[in-house]
Amino acid sequence: MKVKITSVIILIIASTLSLRAKDKAGKPNIVLVLIDDMAWSDVGYNGGAGGFYETPNIDAVAKEGIVFNRFYPGGPNCAPTRACILSGMYTPRTKIYTPGRQAKGNPADMRFFVPAKDRKGDEHALDSRAALSPSVSSVAELLNSAGYVTSKIGKWHVGADKQGFDEWTSDGINKNDKKYYNDPLATDRMTAAACNFIQQNKDKPFFLYFAPWDVHTPLVAKKKIVKKYENKWANWPDKSKQWSPSYAAMIEVMDNSVGQLRDKLQEMGLQGNTLFMVVSDNGGPAGHTTNQPLKGAKGTIYEGGIRTLGTAVWPGHIQSGTQTDDPITGVDMMPTFAELADAQLPGKQPVDGISFAKLLKTNRPMPERPIFWHYPLYMTGKPARKGLPGDAVLPIYGTRIMNWRAVPSSAIMKGDWKLIYFYEYEKYELYNLANDIGEEHDLSQSHPGKAKEMYDELMNWVNETGADIPSRLNPDFKH
Repeated sequence: MKVKITSVIILIIASTLSLRAKDKAGKPNIVLVLIDDMAWSDVGYNGGAGGFYETPNIDAVAKEGIVFNRFYPGGPNCAPTRACILSGMYTPRTKIYTPGRQAKGNPADMRFFVPAKDRKGDEHALDSRAALSPSVSSVAELLNSAGYVTSKIGKWHVGADKQGFDEWTSDGINKNDKKYYNDPLATDRMTAAACNFIQQNKDKPFFLYFAPWDVHTPLVAKKKIVKKYENKWANWPDKSKQWSPSYAAMIEVMDNSVGQLRDKLQEMGLQGNTLFMVVSDNGGPAGHTTNQPLKGAKGTIYEGGIRTLGTAVWPGHIQSGTQTDDPITGVDMMPTFAELADAQLPGKQPVDGISFAKLLKTNRPMPERPIFWHYPLYMTGKPARKGLPGDAVLPIYGTRIMNWRAVPSSAIMKGDWKLIYFYEYEKYELYNLANDIGEEHDLSQSHPGKAKEMYDELMNWVNETGADIPSRLNPDFKH
């Protein structure tokens, strides 16, 4: 009898292990590296400042996998982008438009009355929030329900609620979401923690949301690497643009982190069963880098603020050397990860994105669909300096003073066409990105039918989502 019982137990254990192996094989690990403030053109495969920046590990991902030539993370700055990725919803639904919920700039330059710094009494001028509601079903909760173990390491910026992550740390040691902008060793600690997470969970399907503070200002990096780029700059032949050795060093640290994570996956034998994505949360900030040929920088709804680097590798699934011009956006992450994990999308909230899983596996074109942005606040800009373009691309209302990166506005992109409606100026601009990636030629007058068609579709979306639109004129406006 004991022999029979032992045999049954062995069979049960073997069956369980077999099911786990089958479940693991059918559910890829997902690693999402979300770099902070790295420009579309900072990576080597998009120019890398003419070779001054060095990104061999990110370039290897691009060479061995797929490059998203039109990756749009969801917002023009960090907080809305992260909320879009985590929730699968556009900004009018999350109500997160900027960190701290307030407009940035002198209130006297704002035509509309909106929440702004250094001004009291405007808390209810617009429903602008600093935190993602705990009632939101996050991508971590979705993957948890499919048997994944989930970890967030690094920057959060969407409130106190941990949104269902099994592990939630700032740098692998500290539990609080502190700022590590001034710590040149923070990314090293985060990378070590991420590698440890991979090793500890090698036998389970896992989701790693890796969001370092690099390459956000202030520009601090390890002195040895900074010195390397100071020497490189001293011998750099073209001084027309003043590339920053400290910024270049931060890029190298971030690139090294990507390499270390991939090495750990290879060491654990997990590369073939892991979707590994590298993206940035918004365009690069003006002053020490450039988003050219894209217009503008971080904070704007022009391409320089919302189009970022995006690449992914998944050996055996994504064909090496693939590129796609199909636009992908941050709200597409949730439905894509759900399809790969065989998980159910949340029923209690809308999911605005669509899955790009088939694009990854077969390079099959995505269906043409509209993609939207909405920003109801203001964000001040800076003029050009050091041979690099400024980010003040919009004027104060009624003047020619170029002051703003962003003003209250909404945008729609469909195929190659993009229309931006500025509530501030009560007008729209129309661009064809296939012919004008730098958004230099407004076609709204030469193509009035297309402009009106896209404007109508944009306004329908604005109404459907209940997008916050400022309407009260600002009594402090001085122009």
